[in-house]
Formats: sequence, structure tokens, C-alpha cells
Amino acid sequence: MTQTKPKVATCLWFDGNAEEAASFYTSLLPDSRITNVARPDPDRPALIVEFALAGTAFQALNGGPQFPHTEAASISVMTEDQEDTDRLWALLTADGGSESRCGWLKDRFGLSWQIVPEPAIRLLDTPNRAASERAMEAVLGMRKIDIGAVEAAYAGKVEA
Repeated sequence: MTQTKPKVATCLWFDGNAEEAASFYTSLLPDSRITNVARPDPDRPALIVEFALAGTAFQALNGGPQFPHTEAASISVMTEDQEDTDRLWALLTADGGSESRCGWLKDRFGLSWQIVPEPAIRLLDTPNRAASERAMEAVLGMRKIDIGAVEAAYAGKVEA
């Protein structure tokens, strides 16, 4: 059975390290894999690396230094719990990655990510507006999102 290519895929621009980035990214999440590597010249880096992250199609293009990554585009990953959040955060900020605010970070390739813990984010959209606002205020003061601290803020408990 021949696998058809996805009709839509996000293309990410890299400067010579697309295959390394795709290999790293596919190691992070279940249901992730490299699906194709186009290497017109066997002595040069791949031109295009097609891959899936948690089943979502992406392409990594070695286009050169003209267009570096910016925060204007990011990959958002919904995590299940604090352990999953901590694991992804540590892997993505390692080896030259950097933390930002409110669950945002940059990996060692300069690509922006949002690591979004579902239990904490669920508290931002509840009928209890005052509690949701306290939770949002807590998130705004964080780098990596701490689910326990967001839950405490939602409940009106002050962290010491």
C-alpha cells in the first residue's frame, strides 16, 4: 500500500540542519517519525525532510540563512501533566535552547515552542471569571507552566 503525502504540511526553514532538527523533534512525541528525506546531492545536507509530530505533517527545508525562526510561528504542544511538561521543557531547552514566558521557549535550532499543560489551561476558560483571572495572572508570571501553582492561584491560595 502506497502512503499518500499529506495535502497540507507546515514548512519550517532551516540553515543546513533540517535533518538533525527533524530527527530531534520526532524523538519527543509518540506517533512521530521522519517520512521522507529528499537529498538531491548525496554529498550535501538534505534539501527537504518530511516528518510527522504526533501525527501532524511538517516539512523541514534547508533554505539557507536568509530567514531565521521568530516567535511569530511556534509549535504548540498540549501536555497531559507536569511530568510530561517538565520532560519536554528540559529536552527542548537543553543544548542551547532558552526559556521565555508563559510556557514559551526556543529550542537549540531557534524554533519557538509553546508547552501547554492541559490541566492548567483548562482553568483559564471556566465560568468562574475571578478564579480564571487569578490562574491567568499566575501563568503570566511563569516561564515553564507549573500546574500546581496555577491550580493554587485558581483556588485563591497564595503561594509562599
